[in-house]
Amino acid sequence: MNTEKVLEIVLAHGRLQADPSTITDTTDLYAAGLSSLTTVHLMLALEDAFDVEFPDELLSRRTFESVLSIAEAIDELVN
Repeated sequence: MNTEKVLEIVLAHGRLQADPSTITDTTDLYAAGLSSLTTVHLMLALEDAFDVEFPDELLSRRTFESVLSIAEAIDELVN
């Protein structure tokens, strides 16, 4: 699972309002300040970094809710 790399990308592109040191694999990213607009930027950065494309069925709040849920979705796409 790529949680460390996902966390780096989330911190670089998520424009979170929370202190970066408080973000864990299970932190609710929307509660930490992730917005629908920044989710799109984050998705594009993740697609570039992992050479994947998120299909429509993964374009949901649940997929981008946490670093762990993003990493799980990416693992699914890569495998």
